[in-house]
Formats: sequence, C-alpha cells, structure tokens
Amino acid sequence: MTLPRQRGLTEQAADAAIDTACRLLRLPSIRNEFNEIADRAIKDQMTYRGFLAELLMTECDDRARRRSERRIKAAGFPREKSLRAFDFDANPNIDAATVHTLASCEWIKKSQPLCLIGDSGTGKSHMLIALGTEAAMKGYRVRYTLATKLVNELVEAADEKQLNKTIARYGRVDLLCIDELGYMELDRRGAELLFQVLTEREEKNSVAIASNESFGGWTKTFTDPRLCAAIVDRLTFNGTIIETGTDSYRLASTRARVEEAATTS
Repeated sequence: MTLPRQRGLTEQAADAAIDTACRLLRLPSIRNEFNEIADRAIKDQMTYRGFLAELLMTECDDRARRRSERRIKAAGFPREKSLRAFDFDANPNIDAATVHTLASCEWIKKSQPLCLIGDSGTGKSHMLIALGTEAAMKGYRVRYTLATKLVNELVEAADEKQLNKTIARYGRVDLLCIDELGYMELDRRGAELLFQVLTEREEKNSVAIASNESFGGWTKTFTDPRLCAAIVDRLTFNGTIIETGTDSYRLASTRARVEEAATTS
C-alpha cells in the first residue's frame, strides 16, 4: 500500500495520514501518543530532531515495557511480588543490601545459583518471585515452578518418551525458580529426574530455589544420601545462600493487625 503524498495537508488530513502510517509500520505507541507529544513539542519549542527523538523513544520505551510484561507472564509466577513491597524491617534476617545487589542480576549473568532457606512466612517465595521478576524485566528468560510440579512433569515426560525435550526446555531459560523444595519427600526416580535438570543447567544457567528445610534436612526429601549431597552441591557451588529465619513475619503482621483492631474497637 502506498500512501498519497502531497504538500499542504490540512491538520485533519495529516492526522489521518499519521494514523495510517503508524498502523502500517506497527507503531502503536506513536499512534496513540502522537497528538500529546506534538502539542508538547509546540509548547516547548522543540526542534524537528528533538520532536522525532521524542516520538521514537516513546515507541522504544513502550516496546521494552511490553517485552518485559510478556517475559513476566511467560515466567508463570503465581502472583505479583516486588522488592519494593517487601518489608525488610519486619525480617532483619534478610539483608536489604544483599537483595538489592542480587536485583542487578549479575549472578544470573554469571550462571550462579541462589538458595533461600527458612520457615514458612519468612519471605522466601516473595524474594524468589520478586528477584525472578527483576530478571525478567532486565531481559532474562525466567521460569517459575513448584518443585513437586516440576518433578511430576518430568515423570510424565519420561513415561511419554519426551524427557530429553522437557529437560532441554528447562535448560534453555536463563533463570529457573524452584519454589517449595523440601516440602514433600521425592521418590528416587523423581529425585534423579530433578538432578538431571540441575545437571543440565550447571554453570550454564542460574537456578534459584526456596526451601523450608536447611540443607541438613534435605535427606527427608532426597532419601539417597549421595544424590542429596550431589543436588546440594549443584545448588550451592559459587552461589548465594540467604537464610530467612524461623519467625513468620506474616503471622506477626496478622497478630499486629488483630491487636490494633482490638485496641481501636
């Protein structure tokens, strides 16, 4: 399709031409925001180059935002969590400086692991999802899964002769987030399949896990001591370990709200 070109377009004709061109070139942000940017350009007396730069940067910024949203959606997080929403004062076991350093994602760039260890309600899953979200926003491919769900998927894939394909799919993402590792005992087959995924990713792509058990208690999940030791080795070598403690800040927060309600009623 060729757009008609002529000098002296009316404002209405120019707007129509811009709208059509943006549709053809797939520039939705410029199409949606052109009038506002044009009005601002007149008010601020922008040069033609400045006006063009403003238009193009608007499109680039919006495309980057949409890509981040797609990566976050593809990660499969069960809910939204952010570092900004985490109350570091409520859990002094978690060092804010360490977490914010992790948010730079250098550890993912270096293919290093991350372990979040602590009791329920201490912020492990929040940290896991929030750091995974930060990684997705910075352009990394992220996948979130529960440990039991991952193992069940691997067992089904093995039964259907699709194991190599499934392991390769989990091996390709830049960051694999495994939540609730240690909540349930895994049989030998399940543990071995999980070990294959970790081996596929070793020193090539990062793994982040959240567990309610200290490493010493992992023998309840991985009943073969040698396999358990090998898995711990895969998840800790050159990695970061954050112990979130034993005191549930969620429970403490609930108690505080109940006490506050009682005093005000």
